[in-house]
Amino acid sequence: MCRFLMIKSRRPFQAADILRKFAVMAEQSRAPDGDRQADGWGIGWLDQGGLWQVRKSLRSIWQETAMLAEFPASPLYLVHARSASFPHQRDVLEYNQPYIEESYGFVFNGLLEGVAFPFPVGGRIGAQKIWSLLSAGLGRSSPEQSLMKLAGDLERYSRRVQAFNIGLAGQGWLYAYCRYEGEGDYYQLRYLDSPDLQMVCSEALAGFDLRPVPRGRVLRL
Repeated sequence: MCRFLMIKSRRPFQAADILRKFAVMAEQSRAPDGDRQADGWGIGWLDQGGLWQVRKSLRSIWQETAMLAEFPASPLYLVHARSASFPHQRDVLEYNQPYIEESYGFVFNGLLEGVAFPFPVGGRIGAQKIWSLLSAGLGRSSPEQSLMKLAGDLERYSRRVQAFNIGLAGQGWLYAYCRYEGEGDYYQLRYLDSPDLQMVCSEALAGFDLRPVPRGRVLRL
């Protein structure tokens, strides 16, 4: 299962140290079945003009830590380390997140089984289809309403939901939705809300006191 991180600050800053900590976490992290986040990475950020920029790679993020110092200062970053669900979905750069549209950036991780929508949904892999559903909703409703509707659709049209965690960034806010079955920390999203820095991360991050995101609710930072 993938790992992701969202960072928002009051003013542009160089996030290289935080990005390196994320890379270390991603290398050490293991899914309950032993899976690793070794199928590439992506980073999105806002440039000086407020436009999204994205860089992606098919190498493991911990293999390219030197590159993490090259990203410019920004008030907003989205970071994703991918674990492909199936062997035939590896080595396809367009599958790597974050996914970006004009106003929003999206990251996701999860484990859903037997998903069958009774209507056409754009995208070739599960994460793309989930983003397609969410982005369509964002054109009609608020981010909070769109995320809750998406959660209901995934529950309704999946045979089994082990976990799905969503991060959404845009319009000056971070949004997070955390849902998983059972106990344990692997699927738990965590967040930091301080006066100068807000973060949402898939796992504990060295040097930060992250709190658990409440399950089944939309968190806005």
